[in-house]
Amino acid sequence: MATAVRKRRTTTNKSVAKNPRKRRTSAPTRRKSTGNFANVLVPVFLLVGIVVCLGFLFVMGYRTITASTFFDVKAIEINGSKRAPKEEIERIVKNHTEKSGVWNADLTEIKSQVEKLTLVKSASVSRVLPDVVRVNIIERDAKTLVRIDGGDFWADDEAVVLGIIEKGEERPPFYLQGWNRDNTDKARKENQERVKMYLKMLDEWKEYDLAKRVVAVDLSNLSEPLAIVSDSGEQKKIILPKENLGKKLKVGLEGIAGKGKDVSGINVSGTQSVLIFKES
Repeated sequence: MATAVRKRRTTTNKSVAKNPRKRRTSAPTRRKSTGNFANVLVPVFLLVGIVVCLGFLFVMGYRTITASTFFDVKAIEINGSKRAPKEEIERIVKNHTEKSGVWNADLTEIKSQVEKLTLVKSASVSRVLPDVVRVNIIERDAKTLVRIDGGDFWADDEAVVLGIIEKGEERPPFYLQGWNRDNTDKARKENQERVKMYLKMLDEWKEYDLAKRVVAVDLSNLSEPLAIVSDSGEQKKIILPKENLGKKLKVGLEGIAGKGKDVSGINVSGTQSVLIFKES
């Protein structure tokens, strides 16, 4: 009986000995993860370094090439200039390209400077590689003859005074007076209205063949335009409405005809014409 018990214990012990408990080991797994991370990170750093180096070399090469004498300005093309000063436009371009060359030239700044010139309405600037800068301009159109302080000047349809009228230049049949010389938005808007009315008068009076009878128009008061005409060897004024300028001027000229030197003008702005006599 005792022998049987011992055999069972021996068998059990052997069984335990054959199947010992397995211990958990975490250290090898951590080492393996760290190794994989390093294997990924190192190539990434190397790749980034290569890209940075290549980018640096590219930038330095680009700067060297674009700053070379190959892109120095050798010609400046100016198109559309009849009255605008070409010498001044060339000076602006040279000042902005002397150091930068054509490739690095600030075309926006050149355009801005050119458009500040009085006779230039708009400009476009482009580079023609390797060594040409091209400037295309649209000039302001001289349409209105304005008398300011005894001098005759050209003005465009935006009421920009362009400069004095030179001797020998073809002039409109009459001039505009009453210009507001204040440097304010209000004055500019008023002058634009004056130019608009002047051009309207010019068109209508040419149609009625009356423009040659007019010496000047006084638009100091925009609500009461005034035509100055020559009659009986003297200048007389015709007060006009803002509309029907051609018909009303004709009525005014007929109204003062033959009235001699006693009449200084006529008001035709209303439904009936009213003669204006000189004060005795």
